[in-house]
Amino acid sequence: MTQSMRKRLRTHNIVGTKNRAMADIRPIRNEEDYQEALERLEVIFDSDPDTPDGQEAEILCLLIERYEEEHFPIGAPDPIEAIKIRMEEMGLKQKDLIGIIGGKSRVSETLNKRKWLTLEMVRNLERFLNIPASTLVGEYELNKERV
Repeated sequence: MTQSMRKRLRTHNIVGTKNRAMADIRPIRNEEDYQEALERLEVIFDSDPDTPDGQEAEILCLLIERYEEEHFPIGAPDPIEAIKIRMEEMGLKQKDLIGIIGGKSRVSETLNKRKWLTLEMVRNLERFLNIPASTLVGEYELNKERV
């Protein structure tokens, strides 16, 4: 533990305190620790942030988030999935992309992964759906099946 981390923990009354709950905070190293942390967080989740339980909840959230990022990573969606997710968020249908991607059949072919996104489509989708071009140019496989 670095000196700056110790200082921050002392500032938040975590190190050198007689508070039992705060003294029990430890790293989450395995599934059992993870489950215990989740159970404890459930008990203190709604605590006032200025109380020892509230401070403990904040620290547990950070520890749980770190463990989950390490052990349950969620990959970025492929470009077509990103488009579909954003369409759902915005309440859009395929027909709303006519003119952005192309005609009705081009929209269908693209969203069903039968045709690649073109540079022009990426530019239009970036503006219309506010999806970063770096997401839209990601790799994905075409669907070779005929429907």
